[in-house]
Amino acid sequence: MTLIALILTGGQSVRMGRDKALVDWGGRRAIERVADLGWAVGAGAVLSVGRDYGFGFVGDPTPEAGPVGGLRAGLAEARLRGAARALVLAVDAPTLNVEDLAPLLAAPAPGATFEGLPAPMVLALDAAPPEAADGWPLRRFVERAGLAVLPTPPGALMRLRGANTPQERADLLAAAGAI
Repeated sequence: MTLIALILTGGQSVRMGRDKALVDWGGRRAIERVADLGWAVGAGAVLSVGRDYGFGFVGDPTPEAGPVGGLRAGLAEARLRGAARALVLAVDAPTLNVEDLAPLLAAPAPGATFEGLPAPMVLALDAAPPEAADGWPLRRFVERAGLAVLPTPPGALMRLRGANTPQERADLLAAAGAI
C-alpha cells in the first residue's frame, strides 16, 4: 500500500455544538464524505483517528492533547500497514474534492500542505519528525516534517478551512449548492 488516508476526528467539536463527524452534509455524515474522498484519491486504506465510526479506526492515545498525538498514532498504524505516504484530512472539511487535493498528492517527498492550513497534508511517513509530541501545534509538525507549502487552489479556501461552527457549515452549504 502506498497511500493511506487518516481522518482526524479526536476533537470535542465544542464550537459546532455536536460531533462534527456526524453532522449531515447533503444526506451523508461528514465522516462518510471525507472517507469517500480518501478512497477516491486512491488510498489503500482510510482510517478514522480519534473515534470509531464503524470503519478503520485508530484510537487517540492522549485524548484532548491536540491533533498531533492522534496523528502520531495514525502514522504508526500506517507504518504497520505498509504505507509509504499519508493523506491527512480533517473531518470538518467534508466539501473538499479530488481536484482540491491534487496539488498535495502530486507534490514530491517529503510532501506538502497549503499555505496557512496545516490540514489537509500529504507526507512521506519517514518525514514525520521523531521528536513530535502530544500538544504540539499541527503547524509545528508540518514545519519540522519539512513539507512544502503550496498556494491554495483558486476557489478552494472555504472548502479547505471546513466548518467548525454552525454558521461556517451554513456558509459552506450555501457555497456548495446542492451537494
